[in-house]
Amino acid sequence: MTMSEHLSPEQKTRLRELLSALRSALADRQRSHLDGQSRVEHAREVLQQDGDDATQRDAEREVDLAMADRDASALDEAEAALERLALGTYGLCAGCGEPIPFARLQLQPAARRCLACASAAERGQPRPPTM
Repeated sequence: MTMSEHLSPEQKTRLRELLSALRSALADRQRSHLDGQSRVEHAREVLQQDGDDATQRDAEREVDLAMADRDASALDEAEAALERLALGTYGLCAGCGEPIPFARLQLQPAARRCLACASAAERGQPRPPTM
């Protein structure tokens, strides 16, 4: 099954808009967070900062770097979803190959799995059998 079999042209347009807006917002947030630096340059700067409270600074650095990593990962996911959309494979579950419902894609436009496969993956289990 291809994406075109379960998503209407209007749905594909709406999802493309959602993904583009998500990508733009994430890129803006990442640029703002990194102050125009690369991830490596930002990490180096954060790690070189000195403070009176070393324990507090260590925790702040970890949070800062984790936020940068989270944003980079989310941006990669949005870009990958846009690529799948262009290739015609968007909206198909990476786990079982079944169509991901439009409602789920509206809520999580970069979703790679249907709800059953995503839940099973989070529990570290194979996808439950379908009836």
